[in-house]
Amino acid sequence: MPEIRVGLIGTGFAAGLHASGLAGDPRAEVVAVAGTSVAKAGEFAAAHGAGEALGDYRLLLERPEIDLVCVGTPNDTHREIVLAAAAAGKHIVCEKPLARTLEDADAMLEAARAAGVKLMYAEVICFAPKYVRARELIEEGALGRVFHVRHCEQHGGPHSGWFWEAARAGGGVMMDMGCHGAEVIRWIYGKPAVESVSAELGTFVHGGRTDLDDHALVTIRFAGERVGVIETSWAKPGGMEDRIEIIGSGGLCQADLMRGSSLLAYSEAGYGYAVEKAGTTKGWTFPVAEEHHNYGVPQEMSHFVDCVIDDADPIEDGGDGRVALEIIYAAYRSAATGRRIDFPLEISAAEAAAAPCEIWTESKG
Repeated sequence: MPEIRVGLIGTGFAAGLHASGLAGDPRAEVVAVAGTSVAKAGEFAAAHGAGEALGDYRLLLERPEIDLVCVGTPNDTHREIVLAAAAAGKHIVCEKPLARTLEDADAMLEAARAAGVKLMYAEVICFAPKYVRARELIEEGALGRVFHVRHCEQHGGPHSGWFWEAARAGGGVMMDMGCHGAEVIRWIYGKPAVESVSAELGTFVHGGRTDLDDHALVTIRFAGERVGVIETSWAKPGGMEDRIEIIGSGGLCQADLMRGSSLLAYSEAGYGYAVEKAGTTKGWTFPVAEEHHNYGVPQEMSHFVDCVIDDADPIEDGGDGRVALEIIYAAYRSAATGRRIDFPLEISAAEAAAAPCEIWTESKG
């Protein structure tokens, strides 16, 4: 018998990752999925074996047998759903970024604390086997004193239309994918304090669709004379890229999640979900075998199941998601002002209630 019964909230790409990640863990059973309609939830449930299909997440939260919910919905819905889930006494996995605003993030953290439930942050690439091994090399002393970590995640554009909208997403590529770089670099270093953030952002390719950033270069200075560099883009052709470089006084480590485990293919028609992106899978690409495993999806979900069963602290929680969000705020502020943003981040209540991108989009106008 499964020990943990799970409810999925959302029927898009992220919810599909959650379903696939849980499918191989015999301790967990997905018993229900909630979408914006019964029809959408039904299609998802049929495709993923996700139990009962519901047209409202509140109906899912009413089910007493559900121990854990996974939130895989657009950014602007995270606060409402997490607060309701906490009030219902459910442990929570929340997809990245944690929230659309810092105000939302703080409300979510407080709700989970007050309810005594776990709020776990789905930063999947901290579970990617190659990146986990790279971090182990650091811990083993193989690279000496590590002082530089660079993360690159780039492709031609997001997989759903709401990502282009500031009111829903809260930011562009820095919000969508820069959050990965912010947290994986911090995690590789052992989560030291952030000292400063500098950034260059632009809308270089997709200005006809959005006024949000589609390309970003960010430098983070951490305590202990350590530097992180994020290169992230919705504007880079040629397919998906996700790689990391770690430099230390005694060694170097490079890892590529996509091309180190991929095929080389040419397609005139394109293939897969990425056909819907701004940059398609037509032409020469690198289709990946066992992509979810290489990205750490099942490892991530099994870890969160462990945490519920064993009442253990997750390696990525809501507090980590909040720090990543602070870095995102600082990146937009740096790009807007042309200066380095020092930490601790000083931010007013009004700024914390606004989307991270607002200061930058206003500076362009």
